[in-house]
Amino acid sequence: MRMSSKIYVAGHRGMVGSAIVRRLQAEGYDNLLLCTRQELDLTDQHAVEAFFASESPEYVFLAAAKVGGIHANDTYPAEFLRDNLAIQTNVIHSAWKHGAKKLLFLGSSCIYPRDCPQPIKEEYLLTGPLEPTNEWYAIAKIAGLKMCQAYRRQYGFDAICAMPTNLYGPGDNYHPENSHVVPALIRRLHEATQSGEAKVLIWGTGKPLREFMHADDLTDALLLLMRDYSSESIVNIGSGQELSIAQLAHMIADVVSFRGELMFDPSKPDGAPRKQLDTTRMEALGWKARIALRDGLAQAWRAWLASESAHAGGDAVSQ
Repeated sequence: MRMSSKIYVAGHRGMVGSAIVRRLQAEGYDNLLLCTRQELDLTDQHAVEAFFASESPEYVFLAAAKVGGIHANDTYPAEFLRDNLAIQTNVIHSAWKHGAKKLLFLGSSCIYPRDCPQPIKEEYLLTGPLEPTNEWYAIAKIAGLKMCQAYRRQYGFDAICAMPTNLYGPGDNYHPENSHVVPALIRRLHEATQSGEAKVLIWGTGKPLREFMHADDLTDALLLLMRDYSSESIVNIGSGQELSIAQLAHMIADVVSFRGELMFDPSKPDGAPRKQLDTTRMEALGWKARIALRDGLAQAWRAWLASESAHAGGDAVSQ
């Protein structure tokens, strides 16, 4: 990518998209195409077609998606499948049709089987059943990466696919019901601290193991892939460190100074028991995560508080 290259970041107001934009701007890229959902509905095939026909971006970061935690996935399966399939299909096809030089598709670690060997290698894709609580989202993401591979094979389109682990950072979704585990815990424990609650109840047993990565670390990897990687093989991107949900909750409690008791509700779903990615392929390209989890959590908490303050009186946590 040249500094003057026309670059489209789909989903630029989300956590990952906004991190990509910050990094591109910091490095001097000054020809970015950025459209809000109101300006361009990516589920609208005709609107996406018209946008690409008019703007002809050279490089596309496909970071737009309908995302959420276990509750959201379980409550809105049709939307998670329908909206993500539509977004991916429209953007990938129009990018190829209108001559984009390269597209980077952002997947998810949930594409892998629920009970596959750990750490998870890229070749474990489609070797077993998915985790039931997020299979709709996972199936959509699998379809997206397969579409990229198909367009590369049939049309020679330089579409590449990155599969990140669980992400967090500035710009995350802090919705009280539909957020992922890190923002959900940050919000819940911060509010409990402010209200002086003695106990906080957390979904699940607290035993599942997860790895978490800051969105800025992911952005480093994505820019490296966009510049230097071209293959139909998907690439895992993870921090290489995992901890239990209970350990995560205690770490966040320490960050926000919650001194009460953490209790776990085993009647609620846990999700997959473990989900650590093998990042050998990514590290061979010269990348490694650098932001320590506790430092990143503290930064994310402060960013959310700043956002809450800036949007006082409005809906400060919607995206």
